Formats: sequence, C-alpha cells, structure tokens
Amino acid sequence: MRNLVFVYGTLRRSERNHHLLYGATRIAEQAWTNGALFNTESGYPILKNTADRDVVYGELYEVSESQLARLDELEGYYGEGKNNFYDRVVNTIFTDKEIYHAFVYVMTEQQTDLLHGKVENEDWKVQHFIKQNHFLYFAYGSCMDHERFKIAGADHYFQKLVGRGVLAGYTLGFTVQLPDGGRADIIEMGGVVEGKAYEIIPDAIPYLFQREGVGGRLYRPAIIEIKINGALKEALTFIVVKKEEELAPPDHYSEEILRGGEGTLSPEYLKKIKEKIEILKGKETIV
Repeated sequence: MRNLVFVYGTLRRSERNHHLLYGATRIAEQAWTNGALFNTESGYPILKNTADRDVVYGELYEVSESQLARLDELEGYYGEGKNNFYDRVVNTIFTDKEIYHAFVYVMTEQQTDLLHGKVENEDWKVQHFIKQNHFLYFAYGSCMDHERFKIAGADHYFQKLVGRGVLAGYTLGFTVQLPDGGRADIIEMGGVVEGKAYEIIPDAIPYLFQREGVGGRLYRPAIIEIKINGALKEALTFIVVKKEEELAPPDHYSEEILRGGEGTLSPEYLKKIKEKIEILKGKETIV
C-alpha cells in the first residue's frame, strides 16, 4: 500500500520541518481537502475535520514507512485510540490530475484550547508568505500588462520587474468562463508556464486580491516555485478555484497578455500562447 500524506503546515516545501520529507515523492504541489484550518500561537496550523465544504490547501507526498514513522513522532501520533496529540486519518485529497486518499494529521479534543483564529484564504503558507517585507509575485496572464496597472493607479506597486519566471509542471489554460470569454489559469498537469516575476510589498496585496476576485472565490492565492535567473525561488501567484472547460479569451484580454509578455517572455512561448488562443477560437467556431 502506498503511504500518501497530505501536508498543510510546517512540513510543506521550504518550511521548518520539510527536511523530514527529503527523498519523498511529491505527487502534487496544489492539493486540497475538506476541513477547517486554524492558527495557533506556537507558529503552526491545526486542521479540523468538518462535515461542511470548507477547504484546506496543501501538498501531497508519497513517503516511505520510515518517513511515516518520523512524521508520527513529530505529530505525536501513537496509534489509533491512543492519547494522541494529532490523530492520523485518511481523507479524500483533490488535485488537478486526480483524486487520492491520503493520511492527514488532524486535531484532537486536547487541542481545542490551542485554536487561535482561522487561517486566511485556507492556505497557511500564503498567510505568512505575504507578510514578509517584500516577496516575489508571478504574473502569467493579464497582470503582465503594465498598462492595466496604470489605469488602476496601481503601477507604483509593480516597478521592480525581476525578470522572466519559468514555472515547471504546469500548463497555461483559460478555465474561467465569463460572459465575454475565458481568463487565464495555471493547471498542474505538466508542461511549462512563463511569466513576469515582480518584487512587491504587502501593500500591493489588497489590489491583487480585489483584481483576482479572491473574496468571491474566483481565484485563490498560492505559492509556487519558479526558476528565475537560474535560481529556484518561491513566489505568490493566483490560481482558478473552480476550473471549467477552456474558453477562448476576448481580444482585449489576449492583447493584454501578449503586450505584457513582450520583451520578457521568450518568443517561442508567446507564439505558443497565440496558437493556443487561435485553437480555442476555432473550437468555438465549429460549435
């Protein structure tokens, strides 16, 4: 039997206990399960299994028996029915590729007093990442277009363009269906996505959250790993929450992507975007 484990806190990539997963196979960087995620004053989150439709975001790994034993030790899990600090249960885990069943460490009754408010946007890594003094933001759609920033009066937040970011393991799609056409998304289905990497400060977050419809659950903030100037760096980006069948974007949106990417993205990648949009337009014509 495969030992699949869904992690949502300090075991995630670059977090303080991630070394316990060295050598494990990452199944999905973008994974989610039902439950509610709470902060603690000790600097780690706690997942509470719930019957409602709340969602918690994290990562999915396949681990060895010895790694699972080390995770049990970290989480204070001694076995079913024992006096555990965390219980280890099997939850349904969703990814862009498929649905899995995996171990998840969830709160026990003795942890109730530790709860210290819900985690913002259901993603603990995002919550503390965007509180840094400055951090990278990866734009892959219309947010590459500086003209849109100027119109919104937000261009002062995006003055520091670090360069071209390359995101491996993802494909560009247009999975948001609005009345005038599709909007861009990244899907963890293999491939490569190019975009612009900006260095921004927390003051830019309200603008980005409003623009991306985070409050209405159109997009969600996520942390991905991009290669930029030869080095791997973590960056904030936005991913569609409810992916639908791809739809060709409207001309003005396509123009913003292509205009914004010019001079930063590779000519080969820009050509692929143009070809993809034309293919989607062709499908609509046939229908």
